[in-house]
Amino acid sequence: GPNLEFFPPLCSPFYPRRLHLCEFGSSHTFCKALRAYSACTYRNSKVCRGNLVYHSAVLGISDLMSQRNCSKDGPTSSTNPEVTHDPCNYSGHTGASEHPGGEKTTPTYLFCGLFGDPHLRTFKDHFQTCKVEGAWPLIDNNYLSVQVTNVPVVPGSSATATNKITIIFKSYQDCTDQKVYQAVTDDLPAAFVDGTTGGGDGNTKSLQIVDKVSGKYIEMHARHIGTMVYIRQLGRYLTLAIRMPQELAMAYEESQDLQLCVNGCPSSERIDDSGHLPLPVRGQLLPQVGTAHPRSVYTLESATTKCNEKMLVKDIYFYSCVFDLLTTGDANFTAAAHSALQDVEALHPRKERWHIFPSSRGGAVGKGSQFFVSLGLVCLILVVFL
Repeated sequence: GPNLEFFPPLCSPFYPRRLHLCEFGSSHTFCKALRAYSACTYRNSKVCRGNLVYHSAVLGISDLMSQRNCSKDGPTSSTNPEVTHDPCNYSGHTGASEHPGGEKTTPTYLFCGLFGDPHLRTFKDHFQTCKVEGAWPLIDNNYLSVQVTNVPVVPGSSATATNKITIIFKSYQDCTDQKVYQAVTDDLPAAFVDGTTGGGDGNTKSLQIVDKVSGKYIEMHARHIGTMVYIRQLGRYLTLAIRMPQELAMAYEESQDLQLCVNGCPSSERIDDSGHLPLPVRGQLLPQVGTAHPRSVYTLESATTKCNEKMLVKDIYFYSCVFDLLTTGDANFTAAAHSALQDVEALHPRKERWHIFPSSRGGAVGKGSQFFVSLGLVCLILVVFL
């Protein structure tokens, strides 16, 4: 049955939600409200016929309609309560689209990550290992731009890693002005370039930087666009992970189609696309006579053992760890692969897709499976030559 508290005496100070009925300056507006209230009481007349509060409300409505000369027929105010949405909270305004049945849809989120030598996981869950030396856009849409700069890990080789990340949160309504963030090796600030740590007014910022581990790990929470960004420094290089709503991630112009998170690395920059070990990588992995390079520290067995210390599941992150150790000899890449997987578990919206395995099939893993062919050839060459 109905909630009887809905029918209090009109204008009672104990029911402030209905005081506005007694404060309308316009008789027309007041009459619309009274007719809506009258229709509501009429619909519940059978259920509430023995309730004194209900009958008091009916008489009060009738008296007020007489005093204001309100006709019984005419337009009425909406009886649905007005829901105010926070324009600076993405989940509070964009995810509220309704189906005909009245059910609200939940926004679809996408994940992208970059780590190691470098390994890219796109919004489509495609996994690629790329060269991409220099500055490259990961994301470039109407709300956010993310650019990374990759430098050679070892002089003369095609192995690169990220040493600079630039992020631009574009101005959005009254929620935030444009904010620019920049991190480079050994300088991972907990503030934007203008010295602020957030964007927006009030105590609840629509955009905020959270310093998790000073100089090593920061998070960016962008409420207004429902986006989370994690940046870490592990050893000499940076890693990045991001979760963003699909409808915003895909809001870009045709001229902005070069986005690694959206379309992956260009085929000429991939070292796992053909299923064969590229010559530049093959050359850098062979031991060099007369040199004592750190790359020669790890064998296939020792690299596998090292990676297994942090990652027990032999998924694509485990094999990326092995690949990076064999390629660079830098043990920090073990932590990078492990942290990248932790970021997936924290940000990726679909748990069943956290791990990608060599035996998997389908679009999301097809790209990654070619990476394992390359890794297998790398290991075979090392076994033969070592």
